[in-house]
Amino acid sequence: MDLGLRGKRALVTGASKGIGASIAEVLAEEGCHLHLAARGATALETIAERARSTHGVEAQVHVVDLRKSENVRNLADSASNIDILINNAGDIPAGGLADVSEESWRHGWELKVFGYVNLTRLIYARMKARGHGVIINDIGAAGERYDFDYIAGSTGNAALMAFTRALGGRSLADNIRVIGVNPGPVETERIITLMKRIAQNRFGDEGR
Repeated sequence: MDLGLRGKRALVTGASKGIGASIAEVLAEEGCHLHLAARGATALETIAERARSTHGVEAQVHVVDLRKSENVRNLADSASNIDILINNAGDIPAGGLADVSEESWRHGWELKVFGYVNLTRLIYARMKARGHGVIINDIGAAGERYDFDYIAGSTGNAALMAFTRALGGRSLADNIRVIGVNPGPVETERIITLMKRIAQNRFGDEGR
């Protein structure tokens, strides 16, 4: 498959495992040079080395916690030449309204909701100055199919859907495409843990 990405540069957040790691692999196969960001240094280095050795692309690793504004700014500066931004990092907790504390809710949103918004703000400005770009927000189906037992995630995802549509409604004037994707459950370590928690809340077991 040739998606016309050879020589393009992409930043993938949450790239150390799961969907983010798979996205990085596909982009490398297509000849796209990579900036890979996550907190897991060892996993990131493994993915980056595989991209370099197998597909002959450049791959830079950024070990970073995107909950912190200064880290978001530093990442945007380090990846200022990208053509594609894929916002993917997130770990919003499962649970109903009484289960998710304010601290946990804010902690989850700092990474996925505000992390997406803040990184997009900085990267968008650079793309606008360069005259082109693509921003893809990997959001999730809970923003469309609201789930009592994933209330923080459903609410956050719905907010990101609105953010994506609002920004994308004007971004083409700057020659920037802003796209949201809402995948359903994908068998990753995080989603298995999340589904077990939801099953336990609903049925009193871990859904084994």
